[in-house]
Amino acid sequence: MSGLRQLFRNARLIDPESGHDAVGDLLVADTRIAALGRDIACDDAEIVDCSGLCLAPGLVDMRVQLREPGAAHMESIESGSQAAAAGGVTTMVALPNTEPPVDDVAVVEFIARRAREVRLSKIHTYAAATKKLAGKELTEIGLLAQSGAVGFTDGVTAIANALVMRRILSYARSFDQLVIQHPEEPSLGGAGEVTEGETATRLGLAGTTPMAEVIMVERDLRLVEITGARYHAAHLSTGEAVAAIRRAKEAGLPVTCDTAPPYFVLNETAIGDYRTFAKLSPPLREEADRQAIVDALADGTIDAIASDHAPWDQDSKRLPFTSASCGIVGLETLLPLALELYHGGRLSLIDVLRRLTVNPAAILGLDAGRMKPGAPADLVLFDPDAAWRIKTDAFRSKSKNAPFDGRPVKGQVVRTIVDGRTIFQLAGYQRAG
Repeated sequence: MSGLRQLFRNARLIDPESGHDAVGDLLVADTRIAALGRDIACDDAEIVDCSGLCLAPGLVDMRVQLREPGAAHMESIESGSQAAAAGGVTTMVALPNTEPPVDDVAVVEFIARRAREVRLSKIHTYAAATKKLAGKELTEIGLLAQSGAVGFTDGVTAIANALVMRRILSYARSFDQLVIQHPEEPSLGGAGEVTEGETATRLGLAGTTPMAEVIMVERDLRLVEITGARYHAAHLSTGEAVAAIRRAKEAGLPVTCDTAPPYFVLNETAIGDYRTFAKLSPPLREEADRQAIVDALADGTIDAIASDHAPWDQDSKRLPFTSASCGIVGLETLLPLALELYHGGRLSLIDVLRRLTVNPAAILGLDAGRMKPGAPADLVLFDPDAAWRIKTDAFRSKSKNAPFDGRPVKGQVVRTIVDGRTIFQLAGYQRAG
């Protein structure tokens, strides 16, 4: 081996795939991991003393909105990549709801080219399942997959028509492609702005039933039974939908799912007095649903945690609640918010990392999320116990729309490495004690 070598010494090495969790050394040669173990000798390597910090595979974020092309003033591929790097995310997958949407090979190639130019976190993209995300005419699934699309979805819009969804699943099955659904029956989901119940009534806002999510998930699972296609339900937020996925898995159906941090660290009370920064789609749920999401993460029913990064400018959020856009940014808070599951005693550290690394990578068929010799040197060095407060004004994202400003958290990214290159290093970090 020749070229750049780095030796990370005295790190707590955590590989969620193998279950390895021990203090040791890791050697990087060029773009790959060369060796892991104790007291590795390498005379010509740059030494990085980790002093017991955790070194793990870089995070794989399977649900990110990058507004380029079309709305780069909210988020560009470059600014989104900088935010990802600061959050320890070395691989992310972009949703297709750009302008124009990712329903054509040329747009897939544009995103890949821009990612190569930026040279920060690795970026993959989903392709639209239907042309113009209109829910009617199927895209060229085989051609788009061949060009690099890693799955098919209409992004933040549900594929509402059952016959169209059956056809998408059938075609995707023939190409062994994954279909990702925003699980919300639109005629029900569009009836309100928040989850129906006490909070909606108190605020005088139209409520939407949690059954909008459950009905769509259960319908889709029936279509999976018919077609045998691989199906993924995104950002689950209700206990009933999780229960449906759990039953489908027990029945052997090829289904997976994810959730996002707001659905296990917040409930509907975070809306407060019309806080639009806590307006999401699906909306925040009642406390029983939040607890059900935590339980499903703990028992493995929910496979992955994604940031659900949705950048909006102030003009889109500082509006009356009913007019404001849905979604929050999440790349830079993904790790510390997920670590609340660990610090709260609900998941082990390695289980939290499993849902942030190897699980999403396996669902999408990506060479990522693993820490073993020969694997890409995509790594995150972090202090799981570092206490700090989230400051949205300090985000590297162009957009600051998040309900977590001032929230105390534990867990801080110290360094992010992609293909052996350091793409982020926390300035002035000193480990406590």
